[in-house]
Amino acid sequence: MADPSTDLLNAALPHVAFDGWSDATLAAAARDTDLPLAMAKALFPRGGVDLAMAYHRAGDAAMLARIKREPLGEMRFRDRIAAAVRFRLETIEDREAVRRGTTLFALPQHAADGARALWETADHIWTALGDTSEDINWYTKRATLSGVHASTVLFWLGDDSPDHQATWEFLDRRIDDVMTIEKMKAAVNKNPVLRGLMAGPNWLLGHVRAPTRTTRTGMPGSWNRPN
Repeated sequence: MADPSTDLLNAALPHVAFDGWSDATLAAAARDTDLPLAMAKALFPRGGVDLAMAYHRAGDAAMLARIKREPLGEMRFRDRIAAAVRFRLETIEDREAVRRGTTLFALPQHAADGARALWETADHIWTALGDTSEDINWYTKRATLSGVHASTVLFWLGDDSPDHQATWEFLDRRIDDVMTIEKMKAAVNKNPVLRGLMAGPNWLLGHVRAPTRTTRTGMPGSWNRPN
């Protein structure tokens, strides 16, 4: 059975290059699919913003399907992360749709939606790769990967190198930067003097807990109140 939301999204894509992710694009998609505009607005109440979020989430779903298909088990973990980000970018067939989405989510009134979209992608990647952290690391991993993904997308938008080779090299450098930070954190924890200086902050952060699976929408969290 046809999904009207998917049909609308597919019909909207050719219009995005001209009208962006907007109400005009939603109206054009409704005309192209012979769907009443009232129903289109019921499916996407915020018009172009909801269309853009649906487009982003469809890309996440395609990425997850590829992660399941690919033999990533033999790779180093940092290479698995790089592969997942690359898979996400390789799901995109319309660069202009992403460019228009980047412009939309740069607007102050839609910045929270853009941050949520990046966070969701990072969460999908970490979860698919088997992350089991339940403390502050749950947040830092996703925040860091959100930054890596966002910067890589911006680089990719301007990359005209063959097969986007420059983008993949840029991605590898960003992940290497993250791994360097993780090594520095490990060195701090091994140093008794620095570990003592960080005892207070570490105690405080130790009471932060990842959200339960039933509440993992947006960017939630919880605080484990000390006794």
